[in-house]
Amino acid sequence: MTVPPRAARHGRWRWPAGWRHSIKARLVVMFLLLALGTTGVFFAGTRELFSTGWRELARPLVTDYIDRLAAEIGSPPDLARAQALVQRLPVAIRIDGPALQWASHPHREAHGPYDPQWRAMLERRTADGHRIRFGIADLRWDERPRWLGWATLAALLALTALSWAYARRLLRPLDDIHAGALRYGAGDFSQPIVPRRRDELGELADQVNAMAASLQHMLAGQRGLLLAISHELRSPLTRARLHAELLDEGEQRAALLRDLGQMRDLIGDLLEGERLAGGAAALQREAVDLNALVRELVAAHFSGRDITLALDARLPPLWLDRARLQLLVRNLLDNALRHGGGTPVQLRTAADAGGWRLAVRDQGAGVDATALQRLGEPFYRPDAARTRSAGGVGLGLHLCRLVASSHGGTLQLRNAAPGLEVSLWLPAPTASAPSAPA
Repeated sequence: MTVPPRAARHGRWRWPAGWRHSIKARLVVMFLLLALGTTGVFFAGTRELFSTGWRELARPLVTDYIDRLAAEIGSPPDLARAQALVQRLPVAIRIDGPALQWASHPHREAHGPYDPQWRAMLERRTADGHRIRFGIADLRWDERPRWLGWATLAALLALTALSWAYARRLLRPLDDIHAGALRYGAGDFSQPIVPRRRDELGELADQVNAMAASLQHMLAGQRGLLLAISHELRSPLTRARLHAELLDEGEQRAALLRDLGQMRDLIGDLLEGERLAGGAAALQREAVDLNALVRELVAAHFSGRDITLALDARLPPLWLDRARLQLLVRNLLDNALRHGGGTPVQLRTAADAGGWRLAVRDQGAGVDATALQRLGEPFYRPDAARTRSAGGVGLGLHLCRLVASSHGGTLQLRNAAPGLEVSLWLPAPTASAPSAPA
């Protein structure tokens, strides 16, 4: 079912979203509206001026001039004098009467204002019944040159193009700031925003760079502190586990070893997350048969569990970090089995959107829409999974996201109704990537 646009639902037309979003386009539209409004006001004011005082001022002058021209032609009209006037002045003369029929420009009308008052003002009648009509010789009153309209349109289009180019040049630093903000939001602080000009937008770029540098320094300090604490905790944790192993068998010893194991896993996940935060540089790639990796992992760690495999045989060897992909698949299967409520779990691989997809789906109750957006954040667990025995510590999906992004892929989560589906998309092998051994 096609959902109509919001404008159609409300029964009124709206500007396209792209125009409302683009400042450059809105500046050009504002310029055009300003130009059209200024032109309209100018012509309206000029027309009003000519239609009142100026017309009344020019009328007696034109009347007196036409009277003088008619008197010079004489009554009855003298053809030689009329021809001399046409030669001397840029006027057109037409004489109609019983004794003389003559037009200085026979191929067209001699005069033709549409205003009856002006037409009467440009006509004179002689005593012997001749009518003399005067007009402009070089340009007819009732004609407008067609090229003038096209020239005006071309000039308007040229002004529009110039204003668009200027607006684009003026606001080009916004594109750099936008790209820089996206890089900073993704955690890439390696390339600062280069200010193009020393104006307000240049100052804004400098301020964004300063903010990014401050954030980078703060994040580096936090990561350094986290790594230092994780490393320092490993030694006493190892000693505590050794001491716990020396205790007598019993429930307290098992509980202590279980807690120490969770602390060890937590520290390991924290260290692994910090390594993967470095991106592709942390990977140790090799040619990996993803289908074979999945089969081996399920046989080794999930034997006897209700897991269905639907693996695409066309999947080629991919240039991946085997250990990190094992970590990702193990975490996805563990989460699906833990939160699926004992329902079957399906793992499939398939071609998708120019790459390859690995998806794990359970048949459980799914996740609330608000919580779904936050899954994958460090230490975040939905309310239904707050206990450590059921929900872990909230680093599994976070590590999966880091593994996906470091391989140039993405991790997507959606409610599959029923159940939750988590899928990894990996780009197809490129010609530059090393190929699998024969």
